[in-house]
This record gives sequence, structure tokens and C-alpha cells, in this order.
Amino acid sequence: MNKFKIMKINLLLIFIFSIVLTAKAQEMSFEEYNPKSTLVVEGAEVPKAKFPFIDVHSHQRDMSPTALNEMIQDMDDINEAIMVNLSGGSGKRIQEMQKSITENYPNRFVVFANVDFEGVGESDWAQKAVAQLEEDVKNGAKGLKVYKSLGLRYKDTDGKRLAIDDPRIDPIWAKCGALGIPVLIHAADPKSFWDPMNSENERWLELKTHNRRKRSATDPAPWQQIIDEQHRMFKNHPETKFINAHMGWYANNLTRLGELMEEIPNMYVGIGAVIAELGRQPKNAHAFFVKYQDRILFGKDSWKPEEFPTYFRVLESDDEYFPYYKKYHAFWAMYGLDLPDDVLKKVYYKNALDLIPDLDRSLFPAD
Repeated sequence: MNKFKIMKINLLLIFIFSIVLTAKAQEMSFEEYNPKSTLVVEGAEVPKAKFPFIDVHSHQRDMSPTALNEMIQDMDDINEAIMVNLSGGSGKRIQEMQKSITENYPNRFVVFANVDFEGVGESDWAQKAVAQLEEDVKNGAKGLKVYKSLGLRYKDTDGKRLAIDDPRIDPIWAKCGALGIPVLIHAADPKSFWDPMNSENERWLELKTHNRRKRSATDPAPWQQIIDEQHRMFKNHPETKFINAHMGWYANNLTRLGELMEEIPNMYVGIGAVIAELGRQPKNAHAFFVKYQDRILFGKDSWKPEEFPTYFRVLESDDEYFPYYKKYHAFWAMYGLDLPDDVLKKVYYKNALDLIPDLDRSLFPAD
């Protein structure tokens, strides 16, 4: 075979290969499609918070001295003054965590207790649960964290779904008010998890890649019903301070959230896991933060130091059109809220200092 024929064969093979590659690219799934923006605008990552901050929404199973030593360097790098670990459990677990904190970094870590809602319906359940909560607070817990299992998973002794506003658990909320500790509560999940999983659902990709998150009106109840239970419970206990995690899943409807803030003066909100909702409505979110600056708290929800700069950038900068770090959470771009310093200080630390007892105020600016 002469060189000319070999060259023709090679060119043909290259042509066929290019067609195959093109066809494969055209068959790309939506999950794979993640284009990089070609827009050129000013802006930069914000690697460190402008002011020291309190993360009121973190989860740490390991609070051993080794784990604390590993976390403290990353905390210092991003200007995190205090981490609130919501996964404190109760009893011996609280004691062990608090001992490790006290012996190593007594002013940098805080633990919240958790209540086990199994057994509601037994005659002495409330008495035992309240006694355990009191003991946990004596052993160092600075608040109570309630997981979404209440409203979604827990059932009473008769096998019925335990509603968040069930009067049998009222003694817990009342005791928190009496003890002067806040309740950080996560109820339900984004409403889109209950909506039809079709082309109009903007959480479609998340539901496709995390199919266990899909809910329905019967699994276990309608979204609005669960949310309304939470709000009624807040109103029934005006002497107790509640931190509504994830802005109560109303970060995409700040008008309605504002109405609820007016109706429920003892309700505060944390911004964990909803920064992408805020970053796509910078003018609206800026106005909301300014109006309710005394009742918004910083929180992230997962301890991944590399993700915090996105929160700082949304809150502090006036940057345009920058990405979120999880496509399945938010495939849209975000913008900075450009919050003024006095609002930032309240969101980052002042509001938490007012809500959570006995935090070290010397870690923060004197003003």
C-alpha cells in the first residue's frame, strides 16, 4: 500500500472519529451539561469574612481534641469565631463533647442538645424529656436543635404522624423559654420536593440525582400542612425564641416570609443552604436583610470550609453573575447583596450573641 492510500485512510479515520465525538457531545445529558460563562465582569472570590462570625448551623459528630484541632485552623482562615454544633445529642454524648470543648477551645465551640421524640403518647414522656433537656443544659448545651424528622418521620405510640404543634410536646418548647435557650428547628424541605417532578420543577436535577428527597401529599403529609404546624407552634410559645432553619423554606418568597416575620415576632431565621436563593434576587434580598437585620443569623449547614467564600461573596460584595458550587442545587448565577457593615455585623455575630447564652463576646469587635 503506497503512502497516498495510507494518508487517505488516516484522513478517513480522523473524519469518522470526529463525527463520533460530535454525536457523543450532542447526546450529552442535562446532568453533564454545565457550561462555563463567557461573561467578563469585575469581581473576585471573598475567601475570608469581613467580620468574625458565628456559624449557628453546623453538624459535627466528632468533637474529639484531634477533630477540634483540625477544625480550628480552617475556622481561623475564614474568620469563623464560634461554631455551633447542632448534633449534640443528649446525656453522655453532650457531656463528652462539652468536656473536650472545655479542655481545648472553651470559647470557640458550642453544642446544642437534641430531643428524642420517640414514645410520645406514653404518660410520662414529657416529664422524662423535659428532665433530660434540663440536665443537658446543666451539662453545657446552649440551645435545642430539632431535626426535620419531627413532622416527617416521628409517629406517636398509636402509629400516627407526630405533628410539630402536637400539644403533648408543648412542655419542651415551654421549658426552652424558661431556660432562656433558643430552639433551632428544621421543618419539612423545599416545597419543590412535593411538586410534580416534571419540566417545570426547578429542583428536577436534585430530585433525579437524590431521588429519596421526593415527597408527596401522602408522604407523609402536604408541605403546607407541615409548615403551618410549625408556625402555629411558634405562635403558641411567644416566650420562646425560635431560629427557623433555611429561612423556613421561604427564601424564594421573601414577601411571604416578611409577612410571617411580622406575625411571629419570636421567630428568627438562619440562612443555611439557601444562599443561592438570596443571590439570584439581590435587590429584593438586600431590602429584606436591611428591614429584618435584627432577626437573621449566619449559618451554613455543612462543614466544608471551601464553600464558605460563596456565602461571604453573596453577603458582602456587589459582584455580578457568579456561580453557586452545586449545580443540582442552583443552575443559575448569583449576585452580591452588598450589605452595609452594620447589617453584616448583626448577621455575622451580633444577633447570635443576643440569642445564644454565655458566648464569649471578647472574640468580636467592641462596637
